[in-house]
Amino acid sequence: MGDLFRIPVERAIDDRTRWLVRFRWVLLIVAAVAVLALDLALGFVLPYEKLVGLLAVVLIYNVAFWWLGHHPIERFPRHRFYTALTHAQISADMLALTVLLHLSGGLENPLFALYVLLVGLGSILTSPAVSYGYAALATGLWIALTLLERFGVLPHHNLAGFRLPIRYREWPHIVSVWFSVAASTFGIAHLSSGIMQYLRRGEQELWRATAACEARADELMRLNEQLQELDQSRYLFIRLVTHELRAPVAAIQSYLRLILEGYVPEERLMEIVAKAERRAHDQLELIGDLLDLARVQDVREQPQLHPVDVGAVLRDVLDMMAPRIEDKRLVVTVEIAPDLPSVQATEAHIKQVWTNLISNAIKYTPEEGEIVIRLGLEDDMLRGTVRDTGIGIHPEELAHIFEDFFRTDAAKAMARHGTGLGLSIVKGVVERYGGEVWVESVVDEGSTFGFTLPIETDAPSA
Repeated sequence: MGDLFRIPVERAIDDRTRWLVRFRWVLLIVAAVAVLALDLALGFVLPYEKLVGLLAVVLIYNVAFWWLGHHPIERFPRHRFYTALTHAQISADMLALTVLLHLSGGLENPLFALYVLLVGLGSILTSPAVSYGYAALATGLWIALTLLERFGVLPHHNLAGFRLPIRYREWPHIVSVWFSVAASTFGIAHLSSGIMQYLRRGEQELWRATAACEARADELMRLNEQLQELDQSRYLFIRLVTHELRAPVAAIQSYLRLILEGYVPEERLMEIVAKAERRAHDQLELIGDLLDLARVQDVREQPQLHPVDVGAVLRDVLDMMAPRIEDKRLVVTVEIAPDLPSVQATEAHIKQVWTNLISNAIKYTPEEGEIVIRLGLEDDMLRGTVRDTGIGIHPEELAHIFEDFFRTDAAKAMARHGTGLGLSIVKGVVERYGGEVWVESVVDEGSTFGFTLPIETDAPSA
């Protein structure tokens, strides 16, 4: 009973119903003690047999309400069941109070003020409209009781020595008590419901503020996790870059030291210089890829967009790579759908996509292999694919293929030099323009890399 007198502002309806049952036990004890004290002071003039019977009825229905409060009927909606149970409790209490007043003096008993308490409880637990209904019920029961006793329909039990035995028949006294009860019950209904409405609004605002704070806390936690992931990614990126830069620089330094210290015979001098030059070329390639990746991933950089003919860019890239294709005697098939619309982009970005995809296909396809390049329209998106008959990719490596610096074991074995940034650049460019990239591969049979790009709205045909 620790929270017995706690105002149940917007608590669960089942909690409020059980709270009312517990409160009634206290109210019952208070009313019984008050009636006993009043009767003791007047010399035991009340009908005890009927009072004991009333007490038994109240105990029985209170136990019934307690049981129903803890064992709701499942076929009724939970909210409707407990709401009806609350109304039944308050209505039963008003009827029991009316009978108690009849058996203990009627108009002469000051305990009619308990009507006000019951209406106040109803105002706390229910809506304003229902609280006014309770006030009307209490006033109606009181008026009915006084009228029935006034006209002799019900016997009047006079509190001898406390009130004159004729007061319950005097209209001025009857009407004044009617007015007192009506004003008190409707006044408490208005006051209590107003206060409760204010408290409920405050609780709703507090709930909304709490929900907003929890949402903000979740958002801050999510952002913090993202920052931690970004920090971890930055750390790993620096480590990878440092590793990729350090090895070639160390090799160049070793070659130069051998030359400077005279350990390289004259006939091998050009060979060592050529190796150093290749290492320097690898460094420049890595630095160029790093700069391209940084520009692609930098959202602050807003390049000037214009309509780009993706098919024309593809032909230019193929012309540039023709010598490499001829060196490996590769069979390259190109299928470009006619009248393709353009895309809003920069030509340099589109060139990076084709260059990296086709360069990888050439690098990892054995001599006399086959490469098939297609460009077409699918669901209002340009769809490009590059399929090769190369080394393929293991399934467990597919999930990492677009990560920075990632190269498969087979790729490292086949081509020692490579930055592992080409596919990261492709992914960054395509996603920057609202497209998607994907890969399908079978080990030792080949891979297919694809991408989509949104077409320019109302663009003229290419």
